[in-house]
Amino acid sequence: MADPFEDTTADFRVLVNDEGQYSLWPAFREVPPGWSEGGPAGGRQHCLDWIEAHWTDMRPRSLRTLPAAI
Repeated sequence: MADPFEDTTADFRVLVNDEGQYSLWPAFREVPPGWSEGGPAGGRQHCLDWIEAHWTDMRPRSLRTLPAAI
């Protein structure tokens, strides 16, 4: 079986978790616990381009919201 995450002809969706981290997800798969739809659905490259444009700070939300170091 081919890797569904690498299928350039399949439909995907963008998921996001509570930490504001994004994931490319095959559209035919159920959304896993802890994740929700958080961006577009469509072709693989379309979703990857959206993630690249919108997920500019790779740190988890809990780390981004910490006060500055003393």
